[in-house]
Amino acid sequence: MLSVLRNRTYRHLFVAQVVALAGTGLATVALGLLAYDLAGADAGSVLGTALAIKMVAYVGIAPVVAALAHRIPRRRLLVAADLARAGVALALPFVGSVWQVYLLIFVLQAASATFTPAFQSVIPDVLPEERDYTRALSLSRLAYDTETLVSPVLAAALLALVGYRWLFWGTVIGFLASAVLVVSVVLPAAVLAARSDPGPVAGGTGARSVGARSLAGIRLFLSVPRLRALLALDLAVAAGGAMVIVNTVVYVREELGRPAGDVPLALGAYGGGSMLVALLLPRVLDRVADRTVMLPAAFAVAGLLAALAVVTTAGGGAWRWPALLALWAGLGGAGSLILTPGGRLLRSAVPPADLPAAFAAQFSLTHVCWLLAYPLAGWLGATAGLPAATVALAVLALASAGLATRVWRAGATAARPVAGAVADTAPAVVTVRPHHRQARRPVHRRPLRAPSGRALVRHHHHRHPAAP
Repeated sequence: MLSVLRNRTYRHLFVAQVVALAGTGLATVALGLLAYDLAGADAGSVLGTALAIKMVAYVGIAPVVAALAHRIPRRRLLVAADLARAGVALALPFVGSVWQVYLLIFVLQAASATFTPAFQSVIPDVLPEERDYTRALSLSRLAYDTETLVSPVLAAALLALVGYRWLFWGTVIGFLASAVLVVSVVLPAAVLAARSDPGPVAGGTGARSVGARSLAGIRLFLSVPRLRALLALDLAVAAGGAMVIVNTVVYVREELGRPAGDVPLALGAYGGGSMLVALLLPRVLDRVADRTVMLPAAFAVAGLLAALAVVTTAGGGAWRWPALLALWAGLGGAGSLILTPGGRLLRSAVPPADLPAAFAAQFSLTHVCWLLAYPLAGWLGATAGLPAATVALAVLALASAGLATRVWRAGATAARPVAGAVADTAPAVVTVRPHHRQARRPVHRRPLRAPSGRALVRHHHHRHPAAP
């Protein structure tokens, strides 16, 4: 897996991602303490509103930025986003009221909604080989999981020495270091589509409004059966992840009556399961198709949540604590089985020119899934009880898995594919067919590969899409 780090450009980008995530983790801890300073017992309400602002920024900003991003060199866009995030982190220690926190959080998350999809769309160009890109996706998953484990520990160590407001300076350093690392490499030029039609392709040029281009990426994403299936799978991941993120403290402290120190252990089990799968998955994906691991993982999320409902309704017993740890690790692993190959699936489904818009659309639509799952886990758990919330999320995950299976299967046989895409379940083969005005001739098959390593189907001026 680490062999991809021999690529200097990717190595610098990966380190930039790691240091930025570390800074974000420190800011998360510091923000909670700042909210408590400003609001006291209402700190939870402040953080809940901040989380909602974060989701709104993610859902609304990413498509707009994708519509404008073709006008800005990608390196400049990434650096500008990092500098904006550093500026917000620099201002946060000096705020004195809650509304200022909300405003700065919106700017911070808007910058993140700019950086993350643009960063994701660069990696396929830096690592065009499928094998290398798969390993890069696993490393990215490991980076996110490591941040959830390491950042709280690092923050606790720093808080033993300095006040929490100094943690924001660590966030500033992380974002500035990320910007320096991005500047230190030359990024491949973005692939631009030479189209003038007003169709749903984000890369198209023309006089379309920013609003139309903003929605083009979402329309493109939803027009491809495999990507609609991916969105359903993301909803299954959100169902399991929301239960862990929102209710871990409730399970550990209230349901099981365990000390506060066991809360990070439970969260660590979730992250550990995800990391283990991310380490093992590249070798598996070298041998099997993405669908083979992703669809069963979604059904596994539903099964694990159903098992959690059993644990929740059980009267008592010491066995419930190791059972909870095992279920949390299983949910983390199942989520990683879906999220890690997601980038591969997206890259295989759209042409290179449309990757930035497709990644931005996925970024927004995925967070819509979390906006749905968070209230089910939190509000339903608080009003109707944890068993009801667990069953509801299990049903949601099961329905999402079933929908993904149906959509993907239908798309594999009858759906209209996207130009320039290749199927993820079969080798790329080009079929050269006679023009409809010419006499019928035998069909010749020959391989044809683009510079990126992915097969393109061409016939004179036309590009024939591959089946999803």
